[in-house]
Amino acid sequence: MNDLLMQEIPMEDQLLAPAAAVDADAVAAFASHKQMEKIAHENNKLHKRLCRQVGQAIGDFNMIEDGDKVMVCLSGGKDSYALLDILMTLRERAPIKFEIVAVNLDQKQPNFPDHILPAYLEKLGVTYHIENEDTYSIVKRLIPEGKTTCSLCSRLRRGILYRVATELGATKVALGHHRDDIMETFFLNMFFGGKLKSMPAKLQSDDGKQIVIRPLAYVKEADLIRYAEVKQFPIIPCDLCGSQENLQRKQIKGMLRDWEKKFPGRVENIFSSLSTVAPSHLMDRNLFGFTGLKATGIADPNGDIAFDDEPCATPTSATVPGIIPLRPLD
Repeated sequence: MNDLLMQEIPMEDQLLAPAAAVDADAVAAFASHKQMEKIAHENNKLHKRLCRQVGQAIGDFNMIEDGDKVMVCLSGGKDSYALLDILMTLRERAPIKFEIVAVNLDQKQPNFPDHILPAYLEKLGVTYHIENEDTYSIVKRLIPEGKTTCSLCSRLRRGILYRVATELGATKVALGHHRDDIMETFFLNMFFGGKLKSMPAKLQSDDGKQIVIRPLAYVKEADLIRYAEVKQFPIIPCDLCGSQENLQRKQIKGMLRDWEKKFPGRVENIFSSLSTVAPSHLMDRNLFGFTGLKATGIADPNGDIAFDDEPCATPTSATVPGIIPLRPLD
């Protein structure tokens, strides 16, 4: 039957048919190769961007100095994995010498896979320490069922990590909070706490014994999500305790995401404003000496002239060419 069918197809078409099939395979293979090259290129750009942003934050706030021992707090989430990964890269390139020790606090949550982090860290060849403290039982005993446990859990965890840092001789404690965390905390404090306050990139611990740093302060969460996919980090979910998600933070996150879609650049401007503060144009009497403010007779560039450049002012004849200002009435 096949022979009869082939007889009905012209000879030149019979010769071209196999070649066409080969060409289609070759085209598909070429397209696949180009796609892989593009993905590799984008992944490399992402890694360079993260290294640049973390390096800039470290430089801007003098986070890491020569001879430091940096304790990287590793939770098993995408952020702390990325923090450790980028710091290890920068350690090899930096003109200064510093040590890294990865620390995980096993809080004895039900079903916590305690083998994942040790296996991952041993594969990396990084120095690490696992601290075992049953804070889960304490939190469950003190927080009513159905209430969010994150706040108390965080306070207990922080105190333990500070103690461990002292025991290990760490000079810096590195946390994995990123730019989005900082922004969300800013609005949470404003909306629900009545304060202009956020997560600083560098601060002194409550007991005054540690310097806490956030090298991911300039990094977007979206980049960390993608980086975790590229690196295939063995993510451990943060819902093992069964605690409800912080609904207020979730709402703030949604608000910022919505702003970014509708008004590109708005979130960037808000983040920039956190490092461009004019205390004399706010209302904190402890931050600026309003009560003792007196006229000096000397022009002040930070005085009323600051109001002349309104970022959202309506264009006027003075700013838009071609508009003739109206004459005053006689």
